[in-house]
Amino acid sequence: MAALGGAMKTVLVVDDSATLRRMVIASLQPLTDLKFHEAANGLEAIERLSIESVQLIVLDLNMPDMHGMEVVAFVRKHAAFHKVPIIVLTTRSDDEIRKAALAAGATIFMTKPFKPNSLADSARQLLDIHGS
Repeated sequence: MAALGGAMKTVLVVDDSATLRRMVIASLQPLTDLKFHEAANGLEAIERLSIESVQLIVLDLNMPDMHGMEVVAFVRKHAAFHKVPIIVLTTRSDDEIRKAALAAGATIFMTKPFKPNSLADSARQLLDIHGS
């Protein structure tokens, strides 16, 4: 896959499953010029956002401590990161949760299991459009 162009970009991968975080990172690693940060729950994600510059968030919804929808709402409410694109990646496939996530501010909604190429294509597109 081609380089994204420009400076190194950071992706925050948020999921309570370490295995799934590794799968997401492995799917996105062919996109060059990326570095990754991980968070195991919503509270960790918000902590990471407060100390790291992030250009993309890949976010699960069903997590302990803080639900992914709360993370979406937090990100969209704060000027420092309200424009950061969010890919929601969840096991929930019902139309109601998809509509709710997109209405709350998710940029793209994808379900697990996911296709690595689809995730990488979506990430590349968002990083090209929203890149700093």
